[in-house]
Amino acid sequence: MPDIGTPPPAPFTRDDYAARMARAARSAAEAGLAGLVVMPGPDLAWLTGYLPTATTERLTLLALSADEQPRLLVPALEQGDALAAPGAGAVTVSGWLDGEDPYVAAAALLRPQGRYGISDSSWALHLLGLQRALPGTAWTGLSEALPMLRAVKDEAELERLAAAGAAADAAYEEVLKVRFAGRRESEVAADLARLLLEHGHSQVDFTVVGSGPNGANPHHEAGERVIGEGDMVVLDFGGLKHGYGSDTTRTVHVGEPGAEERRVHDIVRQAQQAAFEAVRPGISCQDVDRVARAVITEAGYGEYFIHRTGHGIGVTTHEPPYLVEGEELPLVPGMCFSIEPGIYLPGRFGVRIEDIVVCTEDGGRRLNSTPHGMAVVA
Repeated sequence: MPDIGTPPPAPFTRDDYAARMARAARSAAEAGLAGLVVMPGPDLAWLTGYLPTATTERLTLLALSADEQPRLLVPALEQGDALAAPGAGAVTVSGWLDGEDPYVAAAALLRPQGRYGISDSSWALHLLGLQRALPGTAWTGLSEALPMLRAVKDEAELERLAAAGAAADAAYEEVLKVRFAGRRESEVAADLARLLLEHGHSQVDFTVVGSGPNGANPHHEAGERVIGEGDMVVLDFGGLKHGYGSDTTRTVHVGEPGAEERRVHDIVRQAQQAAFEAVRPGISCQDVDRVARAVITEAGYGEYFIHRTGHGIGVTTHEPPYLVEGEELPLVPGMCFSIEPGIYLPGRFGVRIEDIVVCTEDGGRRLNSTPHGMAVVA
């Protein structure tokens, strides 16, 4: 059935994008940077509302610094598209022509001896070109220099994330009604993709369907294995709705599960719940990971929990912060991230349970609401 939920949220305005660019430039200055250089990718879309329809070898570059107006350099043939972006009114847009050296044009926007943060998605080709044009500059990755830039969401962003989570929940509730036994993983994955789109997603990023021993591979790509009676099946799926991500995992069983399958699933459920209850402002990312890991380790399955407990989510389905050992960043209200512990028994089965959670002033709030118990499917 088509998505008939609440009306789409109001679009972000020029002022929204202007505020984001001003905050980014201010944060760069506080981090000791001359400014930021942002190329096509999620950072550019978040800062300006502009994302070229096709990322090519032609240079597109947003230059931000605390003491100058934002400037966007684009290929001249794409200047009209850039000027039509919702945040274009907050930037000065200029174009360069084929046959010109775009790095000379870019150099005029930057300080010859400056240290800049550059977006993670930038092509090495373009960074090397900037280094040739400005040999006195120094560069650092944007997520390393400003890991919190997109991590804290405002209410409008949280509204979109909640809508994406609710749509993913609706897709899960409907996929439980389809036949699993006797069908290929790829067929169930296609059902999930279709349901995400029907519930308002504009983009499906992944549909993991890991049945039986394939479930022991956390990032298994749905394949041609035929799902059978007695299989545990890991379902991990998500994408973008209203420009913001969904990502949820539930583990189901074809027919009645055995005692060990129930036990492993319950351990993961307890670990996920304990990590959720640990969420509060001030706790470090690594401490949330430690809480989940302690439950699984104490149950005797520590060596089979082989990935981090979670990742941030926003305009991409994976972004900082990461809930992993060594990440000492504290949670703050407005951070949004997954909590997804798992146990993976090689050659046998895997279990993972995942919700998207937002840190609030006094704890955490789940953006997924489907039951954590192991569903039995046909």
